[in-house]
Amino acid sequence: MKEECSKLNSALGSALKEITENLAARAQENGKLSVERMDENQLVHYNLSYHTAEHRISEQFAAYANDAGELEQDMALLFAGEAFNRLRGELAGRAEEYGLAYDRLNGLFSEENNKLVQAATARDRYDRVAEKVIGGETGAIALSEDHAMMRDTFRQFADEIVAPRAEHIHRHDEFIPDEILNGLSEMGAFGLSIPGQYGGYMDDYGNVGMLVVTEELSRGGLSIAGSLITRPEILSKAILKGGTEEQKSRWLPKLAAGEIFNAVAVTEPNYGSDVAGMKVAAEKTEGGWLINGVKTWCTFAGFADALMILARTEKDPGLKHRGLSILVAEKPRDRGHRFEHTQEKGGKVEGSAIPTIGYRGMHSFEVNFDNYFVPDENLIGGEEGRGKGFYLQMAGFAGGRVQTAARANGVMQAALEAAVRYASERKVFGKEIAAYQITRWKIARMAMIVQASRQYSYHVARLMDDHQGSMEATLVKFYASRISEWVTREAMQIHGGMGYAEEYAVSRYFVDARVFSIFEGAEEVMALRVCARDLLAQVLEGAVTA
Repeated sequence: MKEECSKLNSALGSALKEITENLAARAQENGKLSVERMDENQLVHYNLSYHTAEHRISEQFAAYANDAGELEQDMALLFAGEAFNRLRGELAGRAEEYGLAYDRLNGLFSEENNKLVQAATARDRYDRVAEKVIGGETGAIALSEDHAMMRDTFRQFADEIVAPRAEHIHRHDEFIPDEILNGLSEMGAFGLSIPGQYGGYMDDYGNVGMLVVTEELSRGGLSIAGSLITRPEILSKAILKGGTEEQKSRWLPKLAAGEIFNAVAVTEPNYGSDVAGMKVAAEKTEGGWLINGVKTWCTFAGFADALMILARTEKDPGLKHRGLSILVAEKPRDRGHRFEHTQEKGGKVEGSAIPTIGYRGMHSFEVNFDNYFVPDENLIGGEEGRGKGFYLQMAGFAGGRVQTAARANGVMQAALEAAVRYASERKVFGKEIAAYQITRWKIARMAMIVQASRQYSYHVARLMDDHQGSMEATLVKFYASRISEWVTREAMQIHGGMGYAEEYAVSRYFVDARVFSIFEGAEEVMALRVCARDLLAQVLEGAVTA
């Protein structure tokens, strides 16, 4: 297995290196990367990002499988074979657009490569994987003893407290029960992104711990548990990176203990990922700032005690993202779909929940600020922090993206488990659905995808513990978000008509998965403005690696 996997990954990496260099040459202008030139063919750059994500995941998956058993090795070989075959299929239809010569393209379809792919993706390999997955195996988790114990603890909480309530809250669009919020506070979940000196557990468990918890809670219920720890992470990392010592001492212990909850107000109705164009303004006044404007997709804003607002504090529009700062606006809690609060001097904030097909429970709001007063001490970083809001926000968003991958992994795991249960119980034409080859292929592929995405997510988390991995976090967010729609869709399909009914939770997994490619950065923006841009820039800077 090791040799075959290595050959496939090497061939995949070599082809990607070549087309990345070709695309970089086409996109350069006077030795510098031109986004305008990239945009002339966004499709190939989007696909470059996706295939690069698959390649890096495949390499990491192979390294993981080398120290594991037959199941893991079979899955790693299937993944490598599929990834290589997918890239050469894409190149076959667009060789010229990728700058690939036809003799080079023909080489990808050499007899040796064809035999490698056929052997890697042979039917009996899928059958072997499916047999073990249906029997209860999904592959080694590959965690430390402490992280494994953490996983078991939160898995039990997800099974006993979260999952039994998830379907009711989804169908009736209700708010998260206190026993979930209080239980997670008592378990220290909100302190996973905060250092020990401020009452958190980041020093003990790192980013891997955060992913383990996020995945298990998402498996139980995405919108009532799996996304709860993302918001304190984004705010706490912004404070840790740029806040004053007074702000760290004031906010971080309370966030870690779950004494206060926060929401993040960044997106605006006409400005999503285009942060530089945002219009919500913070005007200086005596003792503080007056916030005016509208933020949207502000998840958890109703119940939150504090809103982390990215606002324009500098009037010069030419400053773009350099004119943005982060302020923390305090408000009372509200569990409803609408909230309104008027300050003593007349400042007002009000919000209305946006109806959504999934991801219910936390509620996502459109929030309007009308001369809402925020004191000077709530400007993150004080005067030194003015104009640095974009950079402080990004400190938390990288963690938010790898957390989104973990959330997708959790939902995919739940969908896989549901598909295996139903396929093992339901009979069609006299035998269980699980006995049919097409079902076994689906189950094997679902299990392979979940494990590959999980292991690369852990890898990225470890990179982030070493203050690296920002682009890798975007790559795995991009991959896991997009592929989760296939996994949850196939889980629904295995359920047949019952998959379309609300009687089974699998329909919730499908509509919940749809949000991953949208929040924490739309997949097109992540692929084009982060991943592809970085890959091409590395080539032009002479720093590309195979």
